Amino acid sequence: MSQSVVAGAMRLVVKVGSSLVTNEGRGLDHQRLAQWATQISALAGLGKEVVLVSSGAIAEGMQRLGWMKRPHALNELQAAAAVGQMGLVEAYERCFRAHGLHTAQVLLTHADLADRERYLNARSTLRTLLALKVIPIINENDTVTTDEIKVGDNDTLGALVSNLIEADVLVILTDQQGLYTADPRKDPAATLVKEAIAGDAALEAMAGGAGSAIGRGGMLTKVLAAKRAARSGAHTVIASGREEEVLVRLARGELIGSQLVARRSPLAARRQWLADHLQVRGWVRVDAGAARALTEQGKSLLPIGVTEVIGDFQRGEVVACLDPEGRDIARGLVNYSADEARRIMGRQTSQIESILGYLEEPELIHRDNLALL
Repeated sequence: MSQSVVAGAMRLVVKVGSSLVTNEGRGLDHQRLAQWATQISALAGLGKEVVLVSSGAIAEGMQRLGWMKRPHALNELQAAAAVGQMGLVEAYERCFRAHGLHTAQVLLTHADLADRERYLNARSTLRTLLALKVIPIINENDTVTTDEIKVGDNDTLGALVSNLIEADVLVILTDQQGLYTADPRKDPAATLVKEAIAGDAALEAMAGGAGSAIGRGGMLTKVLAAKRAARSGAHTVIASGREEEVLVRLARGELIGSQLVARRSPLAARRQWLADHLQVRGWVRVDAGAARALTEQGKSLLPIGVTEVIGDFQRGEVVACLDPEGRDIARGLVNYSADEARRIMGRQTSQIESILGYLEEPELIHRDNLALL
C-alpha cells in the first residue's frame, strides 16, 4: 500500500498512551494535550470524525493527591482515577475549545459493551456526538471497574470502540516507533514492520514486553487490539506519538510506524457484539468435525459435536467454543444451561427431549447467534 490508510478514512479512533499525555507519570503534560487537540482539530477540518481514547486519569490523580508511586490497592486506584478524570477532562475541554470544538467525556466498562441494550445505547450516543461535531474523549470507568467488568487497557478499549462505531482506522500512538520483528533494545538486527495483515499469528510472536510503570499496555496488547479492530473492518496504525505532527502527516497519506491492514469483511452488528465479549460465562470444547462445521461451513453447534463443558452458565449467556487443541474459535448465545449441556453433549438432537424431558432448541448454539473468531 503506497499511502497511509488514515488518508482515506472518514471515522477514526485515536488512542494516546500515558507516556504521551503525562510528565513521566507525574501529572498531565498540558503542552502535549494542546498538541493533540491541535492535530485532531486539523483532522476534523478535513471532514474526519475522531474519537479520542486517552490515558492519563490515574497519573493526574496521583499528582493531585501527592502520590509518587502508582498504588496497587483497587480502592486507591479508583480514587486516583476519580480525582484525575476531573483534571483530564478539564484540560482537554480547554485545549479543544481554543479550536472551536466541544468535547464529551464517555466512561465505559466491559459491562457496558457486554449487555446488548447498553452496547446499542453507547453506539447511538457516540454516533450522535460525532454527528454534532463533538470530540468524544473515552476512558475506562476505573472508578467502578472490577475484574469482572474490566477492559484492562486502553489499546483493547480503542479496538472495542472501533468495533462499536464501525471506525475506518484505529490509530494507536505510543512511545515506540511501531512493531519490530524483535525487541530492538535486545536485538540490533530487529527491523520495523511497516505493513502486515492484522491478525497474522506471526505478529503476536514478534510482539512482547510489558508497558511502562505508569501504563499497562505492551506491544502485544497493541497487536491483539489490531486483530480485534479488524473484525469490524478497521485498519490499525501503531506509531510513535513523539513524531512531529504524526496525525496530520498520516492524514496526508504519509506512511509512519506499522500499518496493520484488515482483510476480513466486517461482522454483522449482532455478531460483532458477540465477538466483543472479553469475558464469557463458560466454554464448550468441540471435536474436529464440529470445529470444521463451525469455521468452514457456517453451521450451528449441535450437542453431538461437544466433548466437554466447562464453567457454570445459564441459557442465553455467552459461551466460547474451543477446538480440540483448546483454541478459542467462536462464541455465541447458548440455548441450554451448563448442567443441561453436560447431560446432552455427544448425543443426537433427537435424544435431547428424552434426556431432559423437554426440547428448548435442536442446537446448542444456533449459527445466527454465533460469531467466529
